[in-house]
Amino acid sequence: MSGHSKWSTIKHKKGKADAQRGKLFTKLARYITVAVKEGGPDPEYNNNLKNAIEKAKEENMPNDNIERAIKKGSGDLDGANFEEITYEGYGPGGVAVFVECLTDNRNRTASDVRHAFDKFGGNLGSTGCVSWMFDRKGLLIVNRDKEVDEDELMLKAIDAGADDFSAEDEYFEIITAPESYEQVKESLKEEGYNFSTSEVTYLPQNETKLEEEKDIKNMVKLIDALEDSDDVQEVFHNWDMPEDLDI
Repeated sequence: MSGHSKWSTIKHKKGKADAQRGKLFTKLARYITVAVKEGGPDPEYNNNLKNAIEKAKEENMPNDNIERAIKKGSGDLDGANFEEITYEGYGPGGVAVFVECLTDNRNRTASDVRHAFDKFGGNLGSTGCVSWMFDRKGLLIVNRDKEVDEDELMLKAIDAGADDFSAEDEYFEIITAPESYEQVKESLKEEGYNFSTSEVTYLPQNETKLEEEKDIKNMVKLIDALEDSDDVQEVFHNWDMPEDLDI
């Protein structure tokens, strides 16, 4: 699992640090609305909605906003019709970039994504050009503290159905198959464990290093530009980001 932890944690911390509240809530509301449309308004029977609500609460999104998004998804309130679109391409130095979007205007989103790639030394590619470099996985991160015993957590995670476990300096990382994610998460929650990150995500199979300072700066700007779009939900990449990167 080399590289997965660092990549996931930097992505997570960066999102926490520079996301504007309003913009973040807009994205979370779209996620909730689409989850309701696809699987119904009851989170007990809709894991996507359950995960969306959990993410919203982790970011301190007001309950009124959550309820409004659910009502839009169920048709009780008027709202735009969002569709899921993905874009794939290469950033500076050949870094693979995979972008997930929820949009009510395909042309606007395509223009914004293409502009970001073009402006910062990347190339927007065709469907499938980089998605094969990523694996869909459940990711659970438990922060290290004196209350968490590594061996005990590893055994409980594996017994619950996890595929892999790794211990880092500041946290433990648990990887699951997407279909086992809920089972492992709920099992560990019942054991009293808390997660700093819990999501089904895309993890890169291999990572690409950038040596040139210009490429590093442009890669940071490309990620920022993509994440700044309301239509972009997630940006996945296989850049081996330096641990001391000042972003």
